[in-house]
Amino acid sequence: MADITASMVKDLRETTGAGMMDCKRALEETNGDIPAAVDLLRVKGLAKAAKKADRVASEGVVAVATARTGAGATAAAIELNSETDFVARNETFQAAARQIAQAAVGVDGDVEAIRQAKVEGGQTAAELIAGLVATIGENMTLRRAARLSVSQGAVGVYVHNKAPGATDLGRIGVIVAVEGAGDAAVLEELARNIALHAAGHNPPPLSLSADELDPATVQKEREIQTATAAESGKPANVVEKMVEGRIRKWMEEVVLLKQAYVKNPDQTVEQLVAETAKAVGSPIKVVGFTRLELGEGVEKKADDFAAEVAAMTGAS
Repeated sequence: MADITASMVKDLRETTGAGMMDCKRALEETNGDIPAAVDLLRVKGLAKAAKKADRVASEGVVAVATARTGAGATAAAIELNSETDFVARNETFQAAARQIAQAAVGVDGDVEAIRQAKVEGGQTAAELIAGLVATIGENMTLRRAARLSVSQGAVGVYVHNKAPGATDLGRIGVIVAVEGAGDAAVLEELARNIALHAAGHNPPPLSLSADELDPATVQKEREIQTATAAESGKPANVVEKMVEGRIRKWMEEVVLLKQAYVKNPDQTVEQLVAETAKAVGSPIKVVGFTRLELGEGVEKKADDFAAEVAAMTGAS
């Protein structure tokens, strides 16, 4: 086998735009023959995928998957992006999202680790996505992923704004993990109800508890409330009490356990957990939650689609 040098990998990467490790593997498979490696990358769709990578992918789906092992459970949520909602409704695209979510259940790592995980058929998630790009012709990105696991208890999932006919695909996916020794079915229902709450509550919860709130976020809210209260013209000691009261109220709105439960606003999520623990006769603790909303934080390009079509067709 020919020696694969860094310069060879660099040249192939510059020619195709494919990833460094993909280029290295292609060169190894072709015994250092760069033209053959270029062809191989094109066959796999990796070169084509790389050329589309600068196009904004802000549509797509959030997919969830679960697995139970004895007294424990694991769930994962992934966000697979496409450029258009049309592709997000494509059955092949949705099937890929399901495969990747299922693979993510078994991967205790970041997005890159999931990209390298095997899916159905033996290929990696990255290869699956690259093949879709080559077939469908849009940029696609595995943008985010989350995984929660408990050794005893349950992990509930809920999908909001579901894809037609689906229960595991949508625009918002939430997973909630609860620990406890009670009836697994009851714990799973509790976790799912809390996930439903987190998916639909406005504003969305920022953290599980007050202690887990981002200090910078708390400080910013305090500054806003201090400036607002100061405009009342009241004495400084009164302003300070006003601010503390408003911060407590704000925390009740953004901390999951303190929020009024959407199915029964007369009780908080924390009270729902306590009520369920009493019913099963065993302590229950919510140990984590993750909420993924499609396209959250992605800057969309403000392209004039009609003008683009007109330019492509020569219309004036």
